[in-house]
Amino acid sequence: MDQLKVRDDVFDEVTLMALYKLVHKGWITAIGGSISTGKEANVFLGERGDQDIAIKIYRIRTANFNAMSEYIIGDRRFAGIKRTKKDLIFTWTRKEFANLKRAADAGLSVPMPYVWDRNILIMGFLGEDERPFPHLRAVELENPAGVYYEVLLFMRGLYQQAGLVHADLSEFNILYGDRLYVIDMGQSVTPDHPRAKFFLSRDIANINRYFRDFCTVMDEKEIFLKITDGTSEGFTPRSWE
Repeated sequence: MDQLKVRDDVFDEVTLMALYKLVHKGWITAIGGSISTGKEANVFLGERGDQDIAIKIYRIRTANFNAMSEYIIGDRRFAGIKRTKKDLIFTWTRKEFANLKRAADAGLSVPMPYVWDRNILIMGFLGEDERPFPHLRAVELENPAGVYYEVLLFMRGLYQQAGLVHADLSEFNILYGDRLYVIDMGQSVTPDHPRAKFFLSRDIANINRYFRDFCTVMDEKEIFLKITDGTSEGFTPRSWE
């Protein structure tokens, strides 16, 4: 019964129509098993020819309308959208595609976005042998201070080069494989968003909270300034010692 409920929650009529369109256009050749189930979306392993892809499907029936609206209202890129639940979810999908593209174009380690349609986002698969890379929280790090430094560099690059604040960064939204990857960017906002500073401060606090158990962390205010100040030298590998 649980599997039937998941199927009904994810693969409603709108989603099936979008999937059909993506298959017809050649973006999807096969859909495999589930990679992850999040608060708002399910991610499935897929294939496009001989290439593994990730198929992210936002659940129209069960997505949290109020939680999503906080990150869209105030983002000038998506002004004037309709406030219906369906339109909000479609906008959220388009927003994640746009955010990932900005980050990828800036040379940052994120899933490569390929295409979106309605509530479906097709991305590059991050993993090996059809297994996704583990979340940071599940990895025993040999050099936690070095990984902490990588995360700080990502945050600064995201702000300075891509013009974005992640707005939900934590050990749950970072994958670690051949290198560090940051995922789940539907909520990410531009620095001119009314709550961008709050979101950035929260991201910094989350990262420091996690790494504090493994290495010395920098002062949160200093991190904030180094991320937002374009004239700053940024971070050096030992700048927090």
